[in-house]
Amino acid sequence: MKRLIADMNPFVRGLLIVALVAVVIVVLQLQATLVALGLLVRIAFFIAIAVFVFMLWRERRSEIGEWSRRAQWTLYGAAGLLVVDFGWFVLGGGHGGLDALVFVVVLLICGFSLWRVWRDQHTYG
Repeated sequence: MKRLIADMNPFVRGLLIVALVAVVIVVLQLQATLVALGLLVRIAFFIAIAVFVFMLWRERRSEIGEWSRRAQWTLYGAAGLLVVDFGWFVLGGGHGGLDALVFVVVLLICGFSLWRVWRDQHTYG
């Protein structure tokens, strides 16, 4: 048996492990627990992203404080909208169709705004 598993294709072995986990979840009726754990993972991921953004801001806040008010408002507005957009998509929004398209469009616009303000403040000449 040990040799059979060792000689097995890694992809097939992985599929068998996933199937075994799925069978255990169905047999023990752990669907509600799985949904609750999924929600906790989503919340933890969102908090990790927020902490990462906060740490980046904390490192650069003195530099950002020297920028013009317009650049600061643009940077903070785009960052705030980005966090709201990401939080809405991860925690409560739909994940298909028009909802996903709106998420991606807002993500791209905010990302471009952040990049543009950062580049304008670091271009000398």
